[in-house]
Amino acid sequence: MAELSWRDRLTRGLSRSRDRLSGQINALLGHTADLDEDFWEGLEESLIGADFGLEATESIIEELRRAAAARALPDADAIRRELVRLIAGEFPTQGDPFQFAPVTVLLVGVNGTGKTTSAGKLAKQATEEGKTVLLGSADTFRAAAAEQLDIWAQRAGVEIVRRERGSDPASVAFETVERAEAIDADLTIIDTAGRLHNSPDLMRELEKVQRVTRDRAQTPVFTILVLDATTGQNGLAQAREFNKILAIDALILTKLDGTAKGGIAVAIVKELQIPLVRIGVGESIDDLRAFNAEDFARALISGED
Repeated sequence: MAELSWRDRLTRGLSRSRDRLSGQINALLGHTADLDEDFWEGLEESLIGADFGLEATESIIEELRRAAAARALPDADAIRRELVRLIAGEFPTQGDPFQFAPVTVLLVGVNGTGKTTSAGKLAKQATEEGKTVLLGSADTFRAAAAEQLDIWAQRAGVEIVRRERGSDPASVAFETVERAEAIDADLTIIDTAGRLHNSPDLMRELEKVQRVTRDRAQTPVFTILVLDATTGQNGLAQAREFNKILAIDALILTKLDGTAKGGIAVAIVKELQIPLVRIGVGESIDDLRAFNAEDFARALISGED
């Protein structure tokens, strides 16, 4: 059986979101030949129901209304194509930290979003591109996290900096940056402990990790928030709080294949104007890839090229 391309994986991964949204749009278009107020209200409800959020939904509806009036969109396919274009246009096109080398990235987020797995996948992919990579395990609270990252380090054939459980995570980040300079690492990935976005003490500690890393590093340092798509609007709440304290530079969205509300990606980016740089639609190493807005929008709405 031929291996699926990334676009095919993405299309398959977003099938739950697309089937739900496409079915609703088909129903709306089937009930009327005209794009009347019932259609627009129904489309608005469908997008909000898919977790696009009110701000992004209103923006998309307004632009789609304008396009429909100006160009007299003739049929359902034309509506879908325009919807794909407008959704893709909601995403910033600049700001991918992984375009730099050398570079240091801090992965942050709540427990269970896939930070450690993402760190490992990113490391493996970068080594396959010929880059020198260093991993740092600044999650010193959960022994399993360091062990899991150690397994990924072995799989990727990269060095890892880790310390005993209970060590100061900021000191681990400091040592990681020092070691990265010593080996001329192109990419340094520091995995941090999952912490609740509404826990002030834990967030202050994470702020210290970020500050120490930035003060010590001579490379650009980017803080990337890893979010679980299946948490929906709670993911948006997490993003708000992390961004408020850490000024997040970029986003990674995992587990898009597990949700019927893939519009959450649009809602988060629209509100916070933070670039989405990687998305995950499965467990294998090839299922975390660079984000492409057009491919994403097409997979979300039509599933066709």
